[in-house]
Amino acid sequence: MALTGRAALLAALGSLPVGIWDAGWTGILAVNAPLAVACACDYALAAPVRRLGLTRQGDTSVRLGETADVTLTVTNPSRRLLRARLRDAWPPSSWQPGTETTASRHRLTVPGGERRRVTTRLRPTRRGDRHADRITIRSYGPLGLFSRQGTHEVPWTVRVLPPFTSRKHLPSKLARLRELDGRTSVLTRGEGTEFDSLREYVPGDDTRSIDWRATARHSTVAVRTWRPERDRHILIVLDTGRTSAGRVGDAPRLDAAMDAALLLSALASRAGDRVDLLAYDRRVRALVQGRTAGQLLPSLVNAMAALEPELVETDARGLAATALRTAPRRSLLVLLTSLDAAPVEEGLLPVLPQLTQRHTVLVASVADPHVARMAAARGNPEAVYEAAAAAQSQSERHRTAEQLRRQGVTVVDAIPEDLPPALADAYLALKAAGRL
Repeated sequence: MALTGRAALLAALGSLPVGIWDAGWTGILAVNAPLAVACACDYALAAPVRRLGLTRQGDTSVRLGETADVTLTVTNPSRRLLRARLRDAWPPSSWQPGTETTASRHRLTVPGGERRRVTTRLRPTRRGDRHADRITIRSYGPLGLFSRQGTHEVPWTVRVLPPFTSRKHLPSKLARLRELDGRTSVLTRGEGTEFDSLREYVPGDDTRSIDWRATARHSTVAVRTWRPERDRHILIVLDTGRTSAGRVGDAPRLDAAMDAALLLSALASRAGDRVDLLAYDRRVRALVQGRTAGQLLPSLVNAMAALEPELVETDARGLAATALRTAPRRSLLVLLTSLDAAPVEEGLLPVLPQLTQRHTVLVASVADPHVARMAAARGNPEAVYEAAAAAQSQSERHRTAEQLRRQGVTVVDAIPEDLPPALADAYLALKAAGRL
């Protein structure tokens, strides 16, 4: 029970002494019979809070950057009219900065024996699970002099999924895939291609593709077309160690790596290949295996939602051993990690022969666009020093990438917005060359 501001103002203006009660203590300012009677009546007519029935319904998942609506149903079992203010508390990252006050607070009026609904709209700013906190309700009497207040626990969880912003590139990559499949153009034969069909020769075709037996049976020259083999296995490995925690722009490198992995997975599943995901630093953080094409993307985004960078050095030997156990047969191993010199030279390079002996290996890394801007800066001594530092950093990355290429590894190094399409292009190039 609490004295409202209105009652305190009346007492002050009229110099009327009044008694107040609050949770845990009682203090008597003074006594005034008429006002005390009014306050007592107001308190008695305020609907009880602890007997209210509360239930939730609404969204249980949302993509980062989008909104989720969670509806709270308030049931008033008493005979008194409920005039209340309600605060539906959630973690701070459930809202855009500065919007929590308006989004989480509601006014409602519920007649006795009835129910009303209020909707809290969340707009999370981070991936992961967001759990509802306490619901605080303050019930007022008809005069607004006194109020009852109580809290309720109504559990609810909203999972915030990766945004998959790179899905805008999927139509163009699928068009390129159709070309590789021989639907709109002719392919040359590669180690990882299989016979598709015969068609009539046109000037410019590779003469090695002429099928002389078919030509002998027809009046025109026939050529063979080839398409990449399907049902290849792709294992995407996300390095969740300390280097993935470095922020590029407003998000950690891990988020950009996830976006690239999602585009590659969507493309590869459309190509008829099987895709698995492994997230690892010193232990397995997530593992998605054996999903069908329809189940793949939902399973991946659900597994990625709760992933966070771990501030530990990645165990490269453990990563290699786990990857080999996960993909015992020849596969395309896509490792999304850092190209920083020390982690690669001390961790990845020593175990790389184990991987390249069995698999085709592709390493993809998130570059910092700020470094490129620094390298182009001029105009004053400070900018020149920054440009020199950026040039040195870029030179080290290029040297590290070249070391990997000499081991037979395909390397993709691009800024966050360019990494997903660049990784998809590298996959298509490997498929076209028959290296899968």
